[in-house]
Amino acid sequence: MDRRDFIKKTAVAAATTAMATPAMAMLTNVQSAGPVDGETETVQEASLHDGQAPKVLLVNGSPRRDGNTFCCLQEIEKQLQKHGMLTEIVQIGAKPVRMCINCGACKRNNGAGCTFKDDLCAVITEKMKACDALIVGTPVYYGQPNGGILSLMQRLFYSAGHLVQNKPAAAVAVCRRGGATATLQTMNMMFEMMNMPVVTSQYWNIAYGAGKGEVKLDTEGMQTMRTLATNMAWLLGKIHNGGNTAPERDEKHVFMNFIR
Repeated sequence: MDRRDFIKKTAVAAATTAMATPAMAMLTNVQSAGPVDGETETVQEASLHDGQAPKVLLVNGSPRRDGNTFCCLQEIEKQLQKHGMLTEIVQIGAKPVRMCINCGACKRNNGAGCTFKDDLCAVITEKMKACDALIVGTPVYYGQPNGGILSLMQRLFYSAGHLVQNKPAAAVAVCRRGGATATLQTMNMMFEMMNMPVVTSQYWNIAYGAGKGEVKLDTEGMQTMRTLATNMAWLLGKIHNGGNTAPERDEKHVFMNFIR
């Protein structure tokens, strides 16, 4: 056996061992979740600050309640809790979410939110009243966010934008291979229109995985989720310790159509 064959066989053996032990263990240890659609997944009531710690709402935009998107949000949640943050994960589930029909009824109900109260949008609207930040996770569908999460976010922001204004936000995209950057751009465009500070990480907030729980094998992706959580906790701490949760703006929002 020459040196080249020896190196090749050694590398193959090492890779096989690595995949056969920690990788398989990671896949088999994925925790299952079983709430009904729209039900709160987890609520961590931190004892610090007498319950006054900032609270982060995490929305799982995947219809799979225990899939790869949930794994990413769970990793973020654990890190947030280490920093004393309150957290809550809500599942979008598999039930239909109405799209915005631009009926204008929400503009005539004194900020009460969308006129349709029969899906998850009403639940998220109510929860945002008590939350200080928002993290939305979505799988990549044809290079775009899940249709359900898009409908949910568009209705929430249009009908109850005052509840998300100035609150830090982040999006997380999970894909098998591609389309994640376009998905992040789509989500971040909504945040930017609402004066929401977009929380970043050491890389784009992306993780890769196809099979159930496979995203946990993306070690850099999981680290990116934890760094995102740390950055979110740091920013919330700065905002709330400073006494002002929003900047003072001396200009009213001006709308201008290109064609007059």
